Amino acid sequence: MKTLFLYCIISLIPLGAWTQSEWGYSYQLKLGTLAAHRGSMADLPQQLAWASEFSFFKHLHQPDSWIEDYKDPTVGATLFIGSVGNNDVLGRFVALYGFSELPFVALEHFELSWKLGTGLAVTNRKFDTDFNPENIAIGSHLNMMIVMALKAQYRLNKSSYSLGLDITHFSNSAFKVPNLGLNVPYLSFGYSRKIGNVRNATIDRKAPFIRKKIYFGGSAIASMKELMPEGGPKYAIYAGNLFARSIIGPKAGFEVGLDVFSNQAHTNFEPLVTKTQWTLLQLGFYSAYFVPMNHIHFVFGMGAYIRDWYKPNGPIYHRIGVRYQWFNGLFGHMAIKSHWAKADYLELGIGFVFKRTN
Repeated sequence: MKTLFLYCIISLIPLGAWTQSEWGYSYQLKLGTLAAHRGSMADLPQQLAWASEFSFFKHLHQPDSWIEDYKDPTVGATLFIGSVGNNDVLGRFVALYGFSELPFVALEHFELSWKLGTGLAVTNRKFDTDFNPENIAIGSHLNMMIVMALKAQYRLNKSSYSLGLDITHFSNSAFKVPNLGLNVPYLSFGYSRKIGNVRNATIDRKAPFIRKKIYFGGSAIASMKELMPEGGPKYAIYAGNLFARSIIGPKAGFEVGLDVFSNQAHTNFEPLVTKTQWTLLQLGFYSAYFVPMNHIHFVFGMGAYIRDWYKPNGPIYHRIGVRYQWFNGLFGHMAIKSHWAKADYLELGIGFVFKRTN
């Protein structure tokens, strides 16, 4: 649970940006339905999912900076209160998450943006062998929440009206089983209002040219996970990687790297087969697209195992997360490693970027 707490802290870091900003508040009403991404979850969707979101936000302004490259994004914190489509089994959720809204169309009265958010969620109904055995998706009261959304806004002077479509994910990344996770697509209707003086709306501007550079670095990662059946031991996971990274534009980056994994939970896979630390070692080659927002990088990656003796999860793995880059080369890393829709574990790590080359 300490790992989940750290994940929430990092997710709120974007709120620390101080610029010539406008503050405001908003409310969103959300309507959705639970997506049963596994056959075993087919009976879980029972009702429509309803939710309310109350947000406090900051609309950033700062000429000649990364903020201008992003057409003046919005950052903030949101309180989520709602259901996920089965109140009796899955319960209701309360969550707090930090978010960034990145406009890719910014006109005088209209904005179309991409929203990314991460935080922590609490549910009142988790798996219990005696009292709630049907909840095969969520094994703990405390979970992570990830939100990805497309949002359209019509702006007036201080008020805005919005229509959005998002996918909201809840899971604990196998820290506590069962952990199939929940994916809920929501349609949202919102109203927001700014407080105090308001600047003129930002008009699309041409981003300045940024010369491409290549950075080399590495990171060390650790985690823990459980396996079914519920109540078993927790297994340690150690990993690391070496990478080459390039900022290919003011709002885009690309990297490739070599991953090394030592997943102690694999000792439980095919238990009659004798295993050693050497045979447990996995190697993978991965590539990733990332969105650089000053110190914050949102990462979306995919990799393939090139050494995997037991193949417990297939040849492909994925990574979605966030990094915080300091000027001295150090960075913090937090991401969900998964195999398609199945979360494997939560990566928590620290890394270093070496001297860049032109």
